[in-house]
Amino acid sequence: MPRIPLPGPEEMTPEQRRVYDGIVSGPRGVLIGPLRAGIHSPDIAERWSKLGESLRFNTVLPKRLNELAICVTGRRYTAQIEWWVHAKAAGEAGIPADVLESIRTNEAPSFADPEEALIYEFARQIHLTGTVPDETYNAVVARWGARGAVELTAVIGYYVLVSMTLNVHDIPLPDGVPAPLAPPPGGGLAPLPPARA
Repeated sequence: MPRIPLPGPEEMTPEQRRVYDGIVSGPRGVLIGPLRAGIHSPDIAERWSKLGESLRFNTVLPKRLNELAICVTGRRYTAQIEWWVHAKAAGEAGIPADVLESIRTNEAPSFADPEEALIYEFARQIHLTGTVPDETYNAVVARWGARGAVELTAVIGYYVLVSMTLNVHDIPLPDGVPAPLAPPPGGGLAPLPPARA
């Protein structure tokens, strides 16, 4: 049960409806997840949607790597909708099912692809410490340039906002969809173990 009213299109104010129509006519095609709460502040929802579209669909990172960083963030915060949407997208983009399952169950993933291992470590380290060591940062810059490092950091930060919004307002999964993530033992944030060599 959500903590916040989730108005349908017919219940929205004209300004909310204008923003809603803009969102559903864009690359998302639907209004789900955190924007269901964000619509209460149409100006924020509109800007939020545009930033999210840019970070999800227009970075220099390949789609599979962008989605992997989002999945690591969703797992860290046990954000059910975020995981449900982005694990599917990550799998479709090429992230192996065993990697996603390891992340989902809080086990150390094993990567055959060094780019995937790098993205996982960058996301894992920033979630655990608030930054990344020089070696990890420099490896991202060497592969995708300064733009890649900026965009990867922004993707992770943006999806922290998404996770917190989903969790704070108890935004529900669609009817009939079971929660894919178990909370960590004792609650709190998921531990994100380092990848296996």
